[in-house]
Amino acid sequence: MNKRTPLYQKHVDLGARMVEFAGFEMPLFYSGITQEHLAVRERSGLFDVSHMGEFFIEGPECVEFLQYVTTNDVAALSPCQAQYSCMTNEQGGIVDDMIVYRFEEEQFMLVVNAANIDKDLEHLREYAHRFNVNLINASESYALLAVQGPLADTVVQKVTDCEVEAIEPFHVDFCSFGLGGDAVVSRTGYTGSGGFEIFIASEYASDLWDKLMEAGREVGLLPCGLGSRDTLRLEKGYCLYGQEIDETTTPLEAGLEWIVKFHKDFVGRQTLEKQRKDGIRRKLVGFVLQEKAIARQGFEICTLEGMPVGRVTSGTHSPSLNLPIGLGYVKIEYAKPSTIIGIKVRDKVVPAEVCKLPFL
Repeated sequence: MNKRTPLYQKHVDLGARMVEFAGFEMPLFYSGITQEHLAVRERSGLFDVSHMGEFFIEGPECVEFLQYVTTNDVAALSPCQAQYSCMTNEQGGIVDDMIVYRFEEEQFMLVVNAANIDKDLEHLREYAHRFNVNLINASESYALLAVQGPLADTVVQKVTDCEVEAIEPFHVDFCSFGLGGDAVVSRTGYTGSGGFEIFIASEYASDLWDKLMEAGREVGLLPCGLGSRDTLRLEKGYCLYGQEIDETTTPLEAGLEWIVKFHKDFVGRQTLEKQRKDGIRRKLVGFVLQEKAIARQGFEICTLEGMPVGRVTSGTHSPSLNLPIGLGYVKIEYAKPSTIIGIKVRDKVVPAEVCKLPFL
């Protein structure tokens, strides 16, 4: 049986179209994917992302441990800062991507993908015994609500005593919402429209949802589901685990070399150093189709003559650009912007142009 977030009943009461995602029953949309997408780009939207996992890493060697199991430089974080990172295996493949938060000198939190919670825990435990750290899975103790869009500050400010405008990107503050205990408010998100992610004890999630919905009524905030979350992240070229990245893809192939710091030792470093030296053979690219068609995950990417050169990882119709866009891996010689490739849609080869990311 699928799991449910603490906000499941809210979604049902709002008439959301519910679907299975990463073992959870989640809202796909409420009013419509395009309507919700545009609300986030133009005003504000509220997402339930409580299915995500939260791990706490504590102890005197937490920095050394996280330096070894993640690719980015956690030592560069001051308390109340965050960074995007990933964990790689010995072959350089991506075990998961995540946000790493530093709350105190010896306390960090990792926010990981819902489908990978058990796998990530196993991976971390494989190395944790070498370090003086405590690893705590707090995933069921927290709900996570995301308020995204240009008016997110206005919405969140109405329901907290924090000066939310003062929270810088990839920084956090501990804020009261009048619900018992502080919540973690982080200026992060997966939409590219700015906003906040709020971590709160699960028992207060429903009340916080109601407060945010009421606070956002005047500015046209909409509840948003997985459908718009996907179209929003695609316009920004953000990777989705299980589509753009997995254990068969490396950060260098996925265009994530900026989160790989080679000045330190980490799991998979030797493999990635060799790949960097030898050069990658394939690369994740963005493309715009030149005809009306949707590139679906798994569709073949080819030359206009039909020779296979890669695979589509994600595709959609961009509500903001009114264009069919997609992401996929292609052989390196076809990865340059302005290159014309083909997307095999059923039996037809639809021309597409490789473009720089993000699309928007």
